[in-house]
Amino acid sequence: MIDHMGISVSKVARSKAFYRAALAPLGYDVLMEWDTFAGFGVAPKPDFWISEGAANVPPVHVAFRADTRAQVDAFYKAGMAAGGRDNGAPGIRTHYHPNYYGAFVLDPDGHNIEAVCHAAA
Repeated sequence: MIDHMGISVSKVARSKAFYRAALAPLGYDVLMEWDTFAGFGVAPKPDFWISEGAANVPPVHVAFRADTRAQVDAFYKAGMAAGGRDNGAPGIRTHYHPNYYGAFVLDPDGHNIEAVCHAAA
């Protein structure tokens, strides 16, 4: 089981604003922060960290679990409104499994951020 993970971003303030908005529908918020780091999660513990530096090359893919398809839709809408770029609108991805409902948004550094719900409709 993964306890936490981190990625590098080119501008932590810009990315913090993006992730704060995009992950809010999933219950995530900034739980810890310093000038060049921010930890996001569902209280009480951050499990997703961003740190300022050279952005990961190649960009990474991070998928966040959503409890409902509506949360996936809200993640996508919030991520796009926060300056993300479309990398796959919400929908079923049967090539993964029949109930795989996901959406993909590229963050400001091109990281592929996903919200996914595995529950049946």
